[in-house]
Formats: sequence, C-alpha cells, structure tokens
Amino acid sequence: MFIKNTWYVACALSELEALGDKPLGRTICNEKMAFFKGPDGRVAAVEDFCPHRGAPLSLGKVCKGHLQCGYHGLEMGTDGKTVQMPGQRVRGFPAIKAFAVVERYGFVWVWPGDPSKVEESKMPVFEFFENPTWAYGGGLYHVKADYRLMIDNLMDLTHETYVHANSIGQPEIDEAPCTTTVAGDQVVLQRHMTGIQAPPFWQMAMSANGLDPQAKVDRWQICRFTPPSHIMIDVGVALAGKGGFDAAPEHKAYSVVVDFITPETETSHWYHWGMARQFKPHDAELTAKIRAGQGGIFNEDMEMLQLQQANISQWPDRKLLMLNIDSGGVQSRRIIERFLALENTPVVTA
Repeated sequence: MFIKNTWYVACALSELEALGDKPLGRTICNEKMAFFKGPDGRVAAVEDFCPHRGAPLSLGKVCKGHLQCGYHGLEMGTDGKTVQMPGQRVRGFPAIKAFAVVERYGFVWVWPGDPSKVEESKMPVFEFFENPTWAYGGGLYHVKADYRLMIDNLMDLTHETYVHANSIGQPEIDEAPCTTTVAGDQVVLQRHMTGIQAPPFWQMAMSANGLDPQAKVDRWQICRFTPPSHIMIDVGVALAGKGGFDAAPEHKAYSVVVDFITPETETSHWYHWGMARQFKPHDAELTAKIRAGQGGIFNEDMEMLQLQQANISQWPDRKLLMLNIDSGGVQSRRIIERFLALENTPVVTA
C-alpha cells in the first residue's frame, strides 16, 4: 500500500539537530530507519537494526560521524557497513540497508525503495521555501491512521463546516459546488465562494494584512495532490469583487497550506504540516500566531482520523460509501494505485 520508489519527508532538519549526538529513529513505509549525521556533516539513514544482536541502532549515539550501537558499541558507517567494535573483528559483517537521503527546504527527505532507482531529480520543487517574499511555519503530528485517510480529509474540505466550526468552517463551504480535475499525476479540487463573511481564522488574517475583517469576501480553496502523498492547498480570502484568487496582494490574505504525509505503517503516518504566506512575511509574531491556530485546527483533524481508523479496524469488511464531495480523494487514490501497480510489475527481460 506504499509507493516506495519516491521521496518522503522523514523529519525536519531541526528535529534531528536538536538530538545532538543521538540518532533519530523513525519508521517510514514499514522500514525502520535510524537517521544521523556522518563524518562530513551530512544526514545519512540506515536500517535501525544492529547486525550483531538486532538491537535498534537509534538507541545508540553518534561518535565522530559513526552510529554506535547502544548495546555493545558496534559502529556503523553511513553506507550500512560495520566500521568497528571494541576488541572484535567485525569488518566482514554484511552491510545493513542504507537509504538515500537529501536535505532540502529545512527537511530531511528519504527514498525508502530500491536504491538502484534513486533519482534526486524526482525531488519536488517548492518555490516558496526559498523565496524571501514568503514566510513559513509548521509542525509535526504522529497520526494513528492510514495515510490515505489524511489524503481523503485534505482533498475534501467540506468537513471544515463541522470539524472546524469555530475557526475556518462555515456553511457556505457545503453550499458552494466543487470541481475536480486530473492532469497527469496531479489531482486538483477547487471551490470558490463569493460575497460571504470570513470565518474567524481568516478574519484574523485579514486584520494582520490591514483589511477590514468584517468586510464581505470572496474565498477559495484549491487542493492539489501529487504522488506519493503531498498536498498543497491554496487558501485565502479577498475583498468581494476584487478578483478572488487573482486579486492584487493589497486586497487579499492568501496562503498555501503545506501537507507532507509520510506513511509509517498500514495504520499510522507522520504528518508534517505548515502554512506558507505572502503577506507580512517578516512578521515573526504573526507566523507564530498562525502556526498556533493552524496547529489547533489540525489537532481536530487528528482526533477525527484516529477515531475513524479505530472504527475501520474494528469493522474492516464494511464498505464505505462515496459521494460527489469525495471526488478529490477518489482520484488521488487512483493515482496511488496506478503508481503501486507500476512499481510492483515484474520487469520482463529477454
């Protein structure tokens, strides 16, 4: 159920650096990994399994760029080969798995699949992470639910009316029709609302951008899914009649909700969330305020998804019903299934 020959966000670089000489243990696509900085200061990832007695290497520490097992002191290199062990001859040990890693946009990205198929050129490109006219703030949640349930959740924002009634939800979301299109490997779901009152979160954003929070607005939600499981959502409000999504910056409050969904197991995932914005990008206090508000909103999603997973796990044979509002999630799952089929098709040689 996991696309493995691709790039996933493993962790924020700051999360790993905060551990000092301790490695970071993380399971991604059912692969147990230990992340650490090698002798050159670059992040590496190896299988979280000591070849001596099977202890988790993530319980050890980093010594001069080598990952030392916390059980008997065996040291691993960034390539998965044993380097040394006190008083023992261990260089003949078979290597454990080593995973390709890239540091980009403040994150550590990992390729959990076939190392012979690694292509750094397949890394996704995000202009706003390296553009000073944008600000970004985000966080991480560990969610005990199938990663595809999060994709469903983010590609159908009608739940905002009910799950997030006190922040970003409003009845007009239910009332406004949505359109779903598929272009290659991308699914785009759009919803546009005109002449409405902004909900509390967006009233706060309007005030921060010097707009009257009580003014009528045109609001948009444009959800973009790309495999393996990344979703970027253009969200915002503009003063009514000023062009909506295409309004001039001085007439709107506009952001991109950043969602990196990394599968852990069949019933759990890592959710790296954040928001990139173009208004007042140098206002650190505003970034912190938005991050706190967004974190609270996503925490409501997490509670719902985990209870949803518990129900599904208890009644695995019950068929879930589909409505037209599910079109974004349905199309996204179809792309995932297509990638899985391609990845799992045996290569026939003459």
